[in-house]
Amino acid sequence: MAVSERELPRLDVRRPFSRAQARAAGIRLREVLGPQFHKIFYDSYVSSSVPITTRLRADAALSLSASGSYISHHTAAELWGGVVPKCSDVHLTVPGESPRSRRRGIRAHATTSPTMTSRFHGLPISTPTQSFLDLANSLDLVELVVLGDSLVKVKHVTPDDLVMAASQWTGSGAARARRAARFVREGVDSPRETQLRMLLVLAGLPEPTVNVIIRNLDGSWRMRFDLSYPGLKLIIEYDGRQHTENSGQWRRDLIRREELDRLGWRLIVVTSDDLHDAPQLVLERVREALIDRGAVAIRRRFKTEWIRYFAPRP
Repeated sequence: MAVSERELPRLDVRRPFSRAQARAAGIRLREVLGPQFHKIFYDSYVSSSVPITTRLRADAALSLSASGSYISHHTAAELWGGVVPKCSDVHLTVPGESPRSRRRGIRAHATTSPTMTSRFHGLPISTPTQSFLDLANSLDLVELVVLGDSLVKVKHVTPDDLVMAASQWTGSGAARARRAARFVREGVDSPRETQLRMLLVLAGLPEPTVNVIIRNLDGSWRMRFDLSYPGLKLIIEYDGRQHTENSGQWRRDLIRREELDRLGWRLIVVTSDDLHDAPQLVLERVREALIDRGAVAIRRRFKTEWIRYFAPRP
């Protein structure tokens, strides 16, 4: 007969538990391995009624790790609302010479240096700033700027916070952390906007201004541009919508474009396919638009660093 949660007052099966804890609570091994429970990691289980979230997996990983361990790196950044490349492992850091878990699905780091930690829904975790610094050793420059922009968006840090922390950081990836922090901006809406801005900058084009707002004569909000060159009235807009946009949105876009024309603004739209499949064409379009709008000292040959991060997909 299956064991119900009400019969187990000594064990909260809605939180990660081990085989030993299950045995002490009277749950037989075949029940633990049955459909009533999910396996999170080796010797870590939870009721099958509980969704497996990043926070739950982090809780389970900590329960299997040395005292004083805390969630860090990719997992910490994700829990704080930062945008990082997908990673199936839970990352945590153990203090000093403590043993590190070797379980599949857990990536344990060790540190003997002072680090900044906090709490997230009861879990010990590296701070958003510390997560940014820790990941400077594994993320590339553009990925790190994406992380910084996203942490600023959710109001956990400011660009100045990251610049200051990176200037004092001596750990692995310190030089990359310092450089990336200087590119982090407020008001960025999406990772693709960060990538588009970094494509332009790394190719040697002027950096566009983020989040410019055009107001009516009475000061009320009229339009907002994600990326633009206000002095040239040039907008660089990332549009990630699908081509099957509904007719109502299409009409609104036409009206907006007509209004921009009346105000003397030029609009360059960059799609996801443009950014991934033809980044050099994006650069050429923006360069020519800058020149057409009267920009001076615009380079004819792009810097080549952008290729490292934006090589077209095969």
